[in-house]
Amino acid sequence: MITKDYKARLEEYMQLAAMQNASDLHFGVGKRPSLRIDGNLVPLSKEPILTPEETEALIDALLTPEQKQVFLQRRELDFGYSFQEKVRFRCNVYFQRGFMAGALRLIPSKIRTIEELNLPSIVHEFTKFSQGFFLCVGPAGHGKSTTLAALLDEINHKRYDHLITIEDPIEYVFAQDRALIDQREVGSDTLSFHRALRSVIRQDPDVIMIGEMRDPETIATALTAAETGHLVFSTLHTNNAAQTMDRIIDSFPASQQGQVRSQLASTLLGVVSQRLIPRIEGGRIPATEVMIANAAVRNLIREDKVYQIDLVIDTSLEEGMISLNRSLADLVKRREISLENAEIYSMNPSELRMLLGA
Repeated sequence: MITKDYKARLEEYMQLAAMQNASDLHFGVGKRPSLRIDGNLVPLSKEPILTPEETEALIDALLTPEQKQVFLQRRELDFGYSFQEKVRFRCNVYFQRGFMAGALRLIPSKIRTIEELNLPSIVHEFTKFSQGFFLCVGPAGHGKSTTLAALLDEINHKRYDHLITIEDPIEYVFAQDRALIDQREVGSDTLSFHRALRSVIRQDPDVIMIGEMRDPETIATALTAAETGHLVFSTLHTNNAAQTMDRIIDSFPASQQGQVRSQLASTLLGVVSQRLIPRIEGGRIPATEVMIANAAVRNLIREDKVYQIDLVIDTSLEEGMISLNRSLADLVKRREISLENAEIYSMNPSELRMLLGA
């Protein structure tokens, strides 16, 4: 049985993570608890190295008895945890080398606006549609969920719509304003993304947010929802817009790819790809690629020429499109980030140097 000491100790770590503006809190056997601050892991040097018993006690302090049972069966578990109604964490507990470990992602209680997130103003446009398919992509831990939350909350404050989110687990908790918002968590409110999506159409939604598209069934249902008059938001772990199109199409058998291309071409609104880059002054700032699905982009998707999308983005600045390199170059020119960090995150460093005249 866990003593209150471990609950208090866990909450001290959580408080420290919030005070230090950390993105993540980690603990595992043989290591000190660590915070990820501005992308770097920082061990808590004053804390002792954790034993197997201490690590298990900290994880038990996070879990309900039902969650503990599922965790021991599955050997890993995703769930949300709210601390004193002020801070929320997206938690993953798992086993490594036979011992328990935990990774907790801090979810700020306040949903920030597009301006507060330093995103391009063109991103506002994706909240104005009544139907279609929008994707936010990029590596894990680079702010995709935060960007989607900003878009959904903007709709919440402006439109009398019904918003349904399907998440694993629920991250940002929305305070209803003009919109009616239902948030469904995979595991507790529904058995799977695919099952929830199949029934969501019967729940009279205007806007649907899918936390992550993990399988072809979920992607297919999301495309159908966008085709049938809904505004659909989701995320993928891809690097840019062109790779996102390939990932979606290639997840289906060859016999279905023609139909998927057609659906994607007719429903896609745009793709925002983002990286959080360390700022010279401290903290992180997003570099973003913005692709808007204009007639040229739709045609390339339909004709299986998505490798040409980068060229359309490069030549469509006046429409609001932004390449990742142009975004990085702009941040370097404004002295927000270093050239060294820009090159690390660029997918084409030589082109970046050309843009900067370096």
